Amino acid sequence: MAGSANLNVMMKAARKAGRSLAKDFREVEQLQVSMKGAGDFVSRADIAAEAILKEELMNARPTYGWLAEEEGEIEGQDPTRRWIVDPLDGTTNFLHGLPHWAVSVALEHKGQIIAGVIYDASKDELFFAEKGEGAFVNESRLRVSGRSSMIESIFATGVPFGGRSDLPETLQDLARLMPSCAGVRRFGSAALDMAYVAAGRYDGFWERRLNAWDMAAGVLIVKEAGGLIEPLNPGGNILEDGDVICANEAIFNKFSKVVRNQ
Repeated sequence: MAGSANLNVMMKAARKAGRSLAKDFREVEQLQVSMKGAGDFVSRADIAAEAILKEELMNARPTYGWLAEEEGEIEGQDPTRRWIVDPLDGTTNFLHGLPHWAVSVALEHKGQIIAGVIYDASKDELFFAEKGEGAFVNESRLRVSGRSSMIESIFATGVPFGGRSDLPETLQDLARLMPSCAGVRRFGSAALDMAYVAAGRYDGFWERRLNAWDMAAGVLIVKEAGGLIEPLNPGGNILEDGDVICANEAIFNKFSKVVRNQ
């Protein structure tokens, strides 16, 4: 697929950051690690990857704004466009030597995500989408699954760690959902969870208290793969509230009613 100039810039940047992370991943025991808070780690590799992304993206589009995990928000000369970046989604997996983490890059225009890239460097899978152009992984088109039966469906979520206040709510979700489905997975990367819904590997995903950079690219990739995605609380805003639910169209209503306890 021949993408736009912006998408090509994003893919190049994500691959470059991913290669840097993959090099450090092979030496994970030597990583210099500091702790930002309970269960929230930051490594030299994470910071280096964000620096690579910022250099590539801002050099290519210097007037755009910037929102990223480590450096926060920078307002651009062009107030209508900004990059939303997570240099390493799945940091805890990375630091434990688990090969399930990704680089996530999204481009927002006037409050709408118009391009998204999620790069799984460990598996060399590049998920990407542009608004109205479909979603892809490497050279293959993405489509959400066609399952319509809850008992045949697999879902994904994040289980809060470190005594977070939303743990009881998630445990209640699981208690309602697990008896009626084929399983729930907790793989530790929201970006890849959403990419996997787009690829039909999961039938749905939900999670609370995510950051915009965790979800921005995945929101578009799910939509362009034919999935439905909504704020977990109807009427909310996914990127602002951090609560999301998505699934294929056939299962969405059944799945959302269970999770929302309707």
